[in-house]
Amino acid sequence: MTRVLFVCLGNICRSPTAHGVFRQMVDARGLSGRIEVDSCGTAHWHAGEAPDPRSTEEAARRGYRLGDLRARQVQPDDFARFDYILAMDLSNLADLQAVCPADFDGHLGLFLDFAADSDTDEVPDPYYGGGEGFTRVLDLVEAASEGLLDELDRRGHL
Repeated sequence: MTRVLFVCLGNICRSPTAHGVFRQMVDARGLSGRIEVDSCGTAHWHAGEAPDPRSTEEAARRGYRLGDLRARQVQPDDFARFDYILAMDLSNLADLQAVCPADFDGHLGLFLDFAADSDTDEVPDPYYGGGEGFTRVLDLVEAASEGLLDELDRRGHL
């Protein structure tokens, strides 16, 4: 079983979108028994909350469901549990690197490293912007999710 964790700041916009999109792509490829997906935030502010309604609505327009997800904060045991811990931006990656145990042998990096031909390294936080920000997040997440699945297949993790 390969375990993938998506991480943003509050776990209500970007990382639950990645969670829902990637989960559905995993299911569509018949890999749900081989890949476990989760998401969390580096901050605790929204723990227990559902994803931002704008994320949920934009995802639903493309056929993704996020309604069952609830925010949580990253925990020390996540580094023992997950093989891939993927941050949405450099700030959250730095926060993860600061608490990452020395013996972590998984992949800790940026999610968009898996997006082919991306014009950016970071998934921008849409929280304070308009609806176009949530659309942009979905575009980037879909591209990176496809790339991540291809990489997992190349590495024999499926």
